[in-house]
Amino acid sequence: MPSRRLPRGIESWEMGGRVGAIAMAKKLEFFYDCSSPWTYLAFTKIEEVAKRHNANLIWKPILVGGLFNTVNPSVYESREKPVKVKARYYTKDLQDWANFYKIKIGNPTVFPVNSVKAMRGAFVAHEHQKISSYSRRVFESYWGDNRDISQDDVLREIVRAVGLDEKEYFEKINSQPYKDMLRTNVEDLIQRGGFGSPTIFVEGSMFFGNDRLPLVEWELDK
Repeated sequence: MPSRRLPRGIESWEMGGRVGAIAMAKKLEFFYDCSSPWTYLAFTKIEEVAKRHNANLIWKPILVGGLFNTVNPSVYESREKPVKVKARYYTKDLQDWANFYKIKIGNPTVFPVNSVKAMRGAFVAHEHQKISSYSRRVFESYWGDNRDISQDDVLREIVRAVGLDEKEYFEKINSQPYKDMLRTNVEDLIQRGGFGSPTIFVEGSMFFGNDRLPLVEWELDK
């Protein structure tokens, strides 16, 4: 009997090439920017969540600065005039989560970092089914190894490590279509009520932040 290709949307190569067998799998969208430590935390768990609930994980790279500039300028205000007691707790809270997840999150010398090239590069990695390994390497390089991911030499090391073609990568991230793809995701998230990273949607229901993952799983279980 000849094989029949599944309709678009049922296939889920984002999760390592495995073709989804259940057409009713829920859509799990992960809007993320590697410049956010809280996003790094959520990133380390989101694939496990998707697999545990047989969800269709859809990666959505964004530039979080685009959100802040448009709908959430209070982020910049809090950086300029931080509440000292809140900032101290923020630091402790972040390290508690990092220790709980068993990952390293340091204090990068360059912060905030311009992640625009790295996030455009996620689309290139996606085309080669390497978006998960690529994004993990970007997160680790910046938050774990204190590498400036805005620099081409750092991105070049990441590209080599995950097996992408350097020439293709740099040509594409500097081209208009890839600039447009990143902008489109940012605009999409703004239209849907998003204001930061990570933002997660389960069939259209929005959740913000690493600590909302239990609610994401609850929604997937409905």
